[in-house]
Amino acid sequence: MRVLVLYAHPNPESYGAALHAAVVETLMAAGHEVDDCDLYAEGFDPLLSRAERVGYHDLATNTDPVAGYVARVQAAEALVLCFPVWNFGYPAILKGFFDRVFLPGISFKLVDGKVRPNLWTIRKLVAVTTYGGTRWRAFLMGDPPRKAVCRVLRAVCHPTARPRYLAHYDMNRATPESRAAFLASVTERMRAL
Repeated sequence: MRVLVLYAHPNPESYGAALHAAVVETLMAAGHEVDDCDLYAEGFDPLLSRAERVGYHDLATNTDPVAGYVARVQAAEALVLCFPVWNFGYPAILKGFFDRVFLPGISFKLVDGKVRPNLWTIRKLVAVTTYGGTRWRAFLMGDPPRKAVCRVLRAVCHPTARPRYLAHYDMNRATPESRAAFLASVTERMRAL
């Protein structure tokens, strides 16, 4: 399976980096074709320019500034996100990726003014993430990143794509044991992808 891994963390020595490495290594060992997209290492520009916004609905040219990334998304049969939750959302670079790459005609199409999914090749959707706060705190806040993955991203993928949301909560009080257990769980889930 062709898997696009979108990784968004600026620190290569972080726990997030260890999770990312485990995801990529496990997927490759399982025989998947992995496109590892490290947004920070690649210098992805998350800023949607005025020209891009003005041309957002122009299907003939809207992908020109990000054509390489669009091709990578369209080639994927699975999408795995590796990111930390910051301020109850995606890191800005990942949010910018969705703003600039998940365009009309790419991730969705408009049919009679209604949005229809367009990433039918993506049949697997996984998020691997960490939260500073507890699961209870995330629940009280409505857990926007979980909804963004399990509802919004799922809505543009193949209808049979069932998201897996793997989260280590309460990183502010994490122990070496809790981090090791979560890493082992992520590895196991990636083997089963």
